[in-house]
Amino acid sequence: MTVECDLCEAAIITTRYYEDDLCWIADCEICLVPMVVWRVHDPAPSETLKQDLRVALATVADRVLGEGNWSLDDHMRNIPDHYHAHARRAHPWSQQT
Repeated sequence: MTVECDLCEAAIITTRYYEDDLCWIADCEICLVPMVVWRVHDPAPSETLKQDLRVALATVADRVLGEGNWSLDDHMRNIPDHYHAHARRAHPWSQQT
C-alpha cells in the first residue's frame, strides 16, 4: 500500500458493490459510476488480470447501469499510478431508438 494513495486506502465512501482479494468495485466518488480498483498499487496489470478486473466490473455495471448502457474507460486521469477502470454511462445521443 502506498500511504498517499486513495485507492490503496480503499475507504468506503460510496456504495461498495463487490470486493475480493483481487479488487473492489464501488461508485467513483467523483463521477458516481461503478469503478473497479485493483488491490495492487501498480498502473499496469497483466492483460489476463485486466480481463479479470473488466469481467468483475461488467457484472456490476450491467446490474447497476443496465446491460449495453455503459462503456469501459480505463484511462486513469486523476490517479495514473494505480490501475482502475470506470463503467461510464452511455451518452443518450449515442443510443438508437
